Amino acid sequence: MFGKRNTVQLPPAPSKNDRPQEKAPTTPKRGGSGSGSEKQDQFSELKQRLHRNLVDQIDMTRLIGDEEELRGQVREIVEGLCEQENTLLNYNERQRLIGEVLDETFGLGPLEVLLADNSISDILINGPKQVYVERGGNLELTEVKFRDNGHLMHVIDKIVSSVGRRCDETSPMVDARLQDGSRVNAVIPPLALDGASMSIRRFGADPLTWDDYIRYKSCTPEIRDFLEACVIAHMNILIVGGTGSGKTTLLNNLSSFIPPTDRIVTMEDAAELRLRQPHVVRLESRPPNIEGKGRISIRDLLINSLRMRPDRIVVGECRGAETLDMLQAMNTGHDGSLTTIHANSTRDAVQRVETMVMMAGFELPLRAIRQQFASAIHLLVQAQRLPGGLRKIVSVTEVQGMEGDIVTMQDIFQFEQLGTTPKGKAYGQIVSTGLRPMCLDRLQAAGCNLDTGMFERRTLVRDEVD
Repeated sequence: MFGKRNTVQLPPAPSKNDRPQEKAPTTPKRGGSGSGSEKQDQFSELKQRLHRNLVDQIDMTRLIGDEEELRGQVREIVEGLCEQENTLLNYNERQRLIGEVLDETFGLGPLEVLLADNSISDILINGPKQVYVERGGNLELTEVKFRDNGHLMHVIDKIVSSVGRRCDETSPMVDARLQDGSRVNAVIPPLALDGASMSIRRFGADPLTWDDYIRYKSCTPEIRDFLEACVIAHMNILIVGGTGSGKTTLLNNLSSFIPPTDRIVTMEDAAELRLRQPHVVRLESRPPNIEGKGRISIRDLLINSLRMRPDRIVVGECRGAETLDMLQAMNTGHDGSLTTIHANSTRDAVQRVETMVMMAGFELPLRAIRQQFASAIHLLVQAQRLPGGLRKIVSVTEVQGMEGDIVTMQDIFQFEQLGTTPKGKAYGQIVSTGLRPMCLDRLQAAGCNLDTGMFERRTLVRDEVD
């Protein structure tokens, strides 16, 4: 974490009688005349000084043990430094000070308190003095602040360097991830005009499961059983949704239906997927180096993965020329593949695929692209974030084929929004459309004998109106 330094023996903490009485306290006494802003500035100054003294006086490489043991060792040292500072802090203030110094040393500084809150789904940093979080579908401005832009840049560098990436003037935008899989995007000056900006999409320590989907009425048992059968039957599934709709979480849960005997190769820009199967090969793209060379794209990984004898290919997101290679892989014996795409509806997804295939540089006619899509993709599952922050599976759509130049599709299950509460929260019902899937014979051949009654026209679940 720090460069190697000469170890300096800390002097013993002075006793109360040895403290110089004339030294002015670093932090004003409680109830003093200093304003809250002045106290906070003095507290921040003291924290910086303690952290500098800690770095100057110890060699972190000489400390031995796991993180908890190291934190305990460093805590004792910081407590000694606090004694030397002769600060007039009460117990709670001192514990807060020590905790923040430890967060700066071992963690991500001011972000640690937000990362410890499992109710937060997104952390949005707009410069060093403005940090928002999303909690329960609503954005809230927090009291968390960074000391200055340099402090924020230090935290960004800490995050991106841990995954072998960089963020500087030559590469002012970067995608990275935290240790728990949370997705990070950072943009720094000169692109970010008001100081460095960072967005963290949390990947909770306790991710959503299918039981959670059903409990929150984001899905129904019928939809879950149908999707499980489709994955087992090696159908190619495209997950569709806008930003923040829950595509990656849904992809994670769909992948849980893949049998443990299959060899799975995953490809992502920033590794987020947590597959539970024993035979998984995880690949991650790489940005160019400081000379602009050495970039490995998702497309490169996808082409290489075809030589790795995969039973399943899982691409975190198709967003460019790799879409053509994904369609070709699905059409050449790699059934059972899964991926996601940004689109606001299943029909929009077809147009998005057309656009991204054209990015591959081949002048293919639209009809040929649509034929590739219709033969490669068997099922589209659309996730959507509704007004009020609710995330639901709003449609499960089967691709039937081509009629003329049009890709024909039919909705098997669908969410019907019935209205919005006075608080702005959408409500509605998930229905079975009454259309019988064409893939039933394929599901039965794979040993998945579903109750066909689930496809009769009816309401499967209805939201309660507050």
